[in-house]
Amino acid sequence: MRKITFLFLICFVIFSCGKDEDDTVSACLATTNIVANDITTSSATITWTDPNLSNAYVVEYGESGFALGSGSTIEETTTSVTLTNLNPETTYDVYIQAICATNNTSLHSEVLSFTTEISPVVPEFRTNLSELNLFSGNLGDLNISSKAFKYELNTELFTDYAHKQRLIALPENTSMLYDGDGLPIFPDNTVIAKTFYYNVDERDLSLGRIIIETRVLIKINGVWETGDYKWNAAQNEATLDLDGSIVPVTWIDVDGATNSSNYNIPSNTDCFTCHNIYEYVTPIGPKLRNMNFEVNGVNQLDAFINNQRLSGLSGSSEVSSIVNWEDTSASLEDRARSYFDINCAHCHIEGGNCGNQSILRLAYETSLGDSKIAERSFSISIRVSEYSEGFSMPYIGTTMIHPEGVELIREYLDSLE
Repeated sequence: MRKITFLFLICFVIFSCGKDEDDTVSACLATTNIVANDITTSSATITWTDPNLSNAYVVEYGESGFALGSGSTIEETTTSVTLTNLNPETTYDVYIQAICATNNTSLHSEVLSFTTEISPVVPEFRTNLSELNLFSGNLGDLNISSKAFKYELNTELFTDYAHKQRLIALPENTSMLYDGDGLPIFPDNTVIAKTFYYNVDERDLSLGRIIIETRVLIKINGVWETGDYKWNAAQNEATLDLDGSIVPVTWIDVDGATNSSNYNIPSNTDCFTCHNIYEYVTPIGPKLRNMNFEVNGVNQLDAFINNQRLSGLSGSSEVSSIVNWEDTSASLEDRARSYFDINCAHCHIEGGNCGNQSILRLAYETSLGDSKIAERSFSISIRVSEYSEGFSMPYIGTTMIHPEGVELIREYLDSLE
């Protein structure tokens, strides 16, 4: 009897174990080889490999760092999905789950991170500055888009002590072309922008800045066109304004003194007054000779050449250079002529706004004799030494005299006597 009972128990165990094996569900494995392809400013195609050969998946995605369960989800039946309506220049995380069967879902895959493309610069005068895509991130941070690049000048135009950020955006796969020591040849659809601002307190830059305007030049069908964007009080947008306006601004200088200016944003007509050569709009600042100096230990023109932004020459040694008018190690004449070149020569040259009204020719390359500086020294001294609208020089663009510049000019004029 005991033998029969024992055999019965053995059979029961064997058959019971066999039934358990039949009910076992294979594990649903996580997907692998997740890749992002065809990434644009607003979309990306995600593909993956599924070792389970499932026919259902859940794709969850969101901006990088989002918590699982809080992202956007898509149900898909193939091992590929296209994500749309993404933000440009933004990093996204993607997770995928395979659904092998009801109540049998894989763990989340390893995270895939990718970044959408940067929006191209728009060579058009649109209503808002943000629409031109010259900057990335928060507009007021003035972070230049990687589709553009910063440039600096060895000697700068005086504009009521305003700081300036200068940038150039060239069309994709193009460059500036060397055309002598002056302006290079810019391709169509080039955008040049200059943003004017004041630091709230020059002693403590962490206190922020007051951005006033962004002046824009765009080369359209071989012709430069001008536009000016006025910044709002919130410092998060600037709006196209062709009529000009006055903006009261106050700042503290490095000596702790409080300064004020009724800053004059020029109208489009004012812009043409200075940017006018033989009745054609033309840039003023980015002459190669005025960009031929070291910035952060590297010659700026050589950097442009190495980055394929300037072509037609092998190196900066082929270009002359003006000096920084504040560099007291340079000769008095070079400093003064550099100051005249950037502040005055755009009008006082052949074809300039004052070309038919004055004998002065103030371009840096013009000889002293041909410049007529000595002959007109008394008039120059008077007109730069006091501010009187319609009389003082520069004719427009400032609302005050420039004491440091006046001192330099007077010293130079005295040396000519």
